[in-house]
Amino acid sequence: MAASSTVKRIMDEYSGKIRLVIKEVPYGNRQYSVKAALASLAAGDQGKYWEMHHLLFDRWQQFDDQSLVKNARDIGLDLERFKESMKSKKHADALQRNLALADELNVFMTPTYFINGKKYVDELTYRELKKIIDEELLHAKQ
Repeated sequence: MAASSTVKRIMDEYSGKIRLVIKEVPYGNRQYSVKAALASLAAGDQGKYWEMHHLLFDRWQQFDDQSLVKNARDIGLDLERFKESMKSKKHADALQRNLALADELNVFMTPTYFINGKKYVDELTYRELKKIIDEELLHAKQ
């Protein structure tokens, strides 16, 4: 997904100057989106959120249980710990909070960015995102 690589590039360039907060908002009408979100959070428990995140975007057609465990194995997770997190739905409450927040903020599309409280919907190119951030950083200094 282009947004993922754009955000990574921005975060590398602005390291220490900006903060990134990601909220998983699984879409209920997509069969495996909740499981994929739970898998990312379970991987995060082992310090491998981004590795799982990127694999899920690369392998977006493979969100069944067996594929998620394969992803966990491929990125070197403790499989028993991962499986237990998935089975217990350890992060289900966090996902529910994210969904409530998305509803409150009228987030209906991925990606949606909030930059200093301003909402931007849809993918932004690197140049678009950089321009917005540069303007916000300039205003912050004034």
